[in-house]
Amino acid sequence: MASTLSGYPQTEPITVLSSPPPWKHTLVSLTVRNYRIFAMTNIVAMTAVWMQRIAQDWLVLQLSGSVTAVGITVALQFAPMLLFGLVGGVIVDRYPTRLLLMLTQTAAVLTSLTLAVLTLTGTVQVWHIYAVAVVLGFVTVIDNPARQVFTNELVGPVHLRNAISLNSSMFQLGGLIGPAISGALLVAVGAGWSFGINAIACALVVFALSRLRTSELYPAPVAPRAKGQLIEGIRYARSKPTILWTIVILAFLAVFSQNLPVILAAYANDVFQVGPGGYGLFNTLVAVGALTGALLSTRRRTVRLRTIVVSAALYGTLQAASGLMPSEYLFGAALVLAGFGWLLFITSANALVQMSSNTAIRGRVMSLYVLVLLGGQSIGGPTMGWVVEHFGAHVGMVLSGAVPALAAVVVGLVIARRSDLHLRVRIRRHEPLVTIVGR
Repeated sequence: MASTLSGYPQTEPITVLSSPPPWKHTLVSLTVRNYRIFAMTNIVAMTAVWMQRIAQDWLVLQLSGSVTAVGITVALQFAPMLLFGLVGGVIVDRYPTRLLLMLTQTAAVLTSLTLAVLTLTGTVQVWHIYAVAVVLGFVTVIDNPARQVFTNELVGPVHLRNAISLNSSMFQLGGLIGPAISGALLVAVGAGWSFGINAIACALVVFALSRLRTSELYPAPVAPRAKGQLIEGIRYARSKPTILWTIVILAFLAVFSQNLPVILAAYANDVFQVGPGGYGLFNTLVAVGALTGALLSTRRRTVRLRTIVVSAALYGTLQAASGLMPSEYLFGAALVLAGFGWLLFITSANALVQMSSNTAIRGRVMSLYVLVLLGGQSIGGPTMGWVVEHFGAHVGMVLSGAVPALAAVVVGLVIARRSDLHLRVRIRRHEPLVTIVGR
């Protein structure tokens, strides 16, 4: 969507396809050598990240006996993004993203290695995990927006949407494999080896980044030092409805829905009493649905604001429904559907925000996006942990989906009212039953 807003660079138009791309183009971004190298190590890294996440949360639960403590760990890991995320965006716009990623991944190696040593030697305490979570939070302040921007540098604007969907697919593939492996390791040898594996995986990412052909990258323009750059990013995002409303909806999902590991820990420990193996399985089931959603998102013809609203409402409804399931098997099936709904939303949101942002300011815009996504979890982690401890896991799960679903409906009504839209119902053959049109 082009922008002619005064004082801001014009963005490239958002590609609209008349039909879904051919199936042979589902993995088209992998034809780019640099992206292919990065993607291969990224699958390993995402698997290891999920392994560490599951091991960390379960270790905190076992050491403290408190779901709230798990929520505090989540809050500490994402609090730096909430406080300093916009500064991270300014840094990403000022310095080469490849160099920044090499530095952040090196820091991740050191933190994971520290946690591995403490756990394997039997000296780990909850405050150690809290401290590591804070350090990783500061690493994320730069690493996450840098990753968002670096995707475009790897593949260029032509394959950007496809690469975003594949990135989500790789993350969820890691979420499919990682929790299962971590759950097995927790039962067999404890949490320490998951942390050690993550340290090795981060080192592989650093190596892969060093092997990229810099001549084949699509580097974003480096922003010179100037006053007001942080505020400029906020104003830019606020001035574009496709970015503003997407981030508003994302905020509700980040606070209420994206602390699912906190709730699933309670389901595994208190509701179904299936232990660490069951906790890993629950997370794996979410990833099964999410991976399916990520792969199907590569078939999407276009991304619009209404796509964001509908997919957010769908996801919230599915997650709320999972809290009403009476048995472990129905609960597991509902988790698959919830994971599917989440990826339909997040891939659409990521693509729309990136494609609505000019490359010169994209780092700051994406840092705002990541600030809301991860910073919201720092608020929601202890909040949802408190809800689960006082009202039970079922109430926590229903609330985690119902609030975002309601927020998406309200945002959709506001957008429709401002745009003077209404529903049109057709009953002709081969036409949609319901469409949204302007008056």
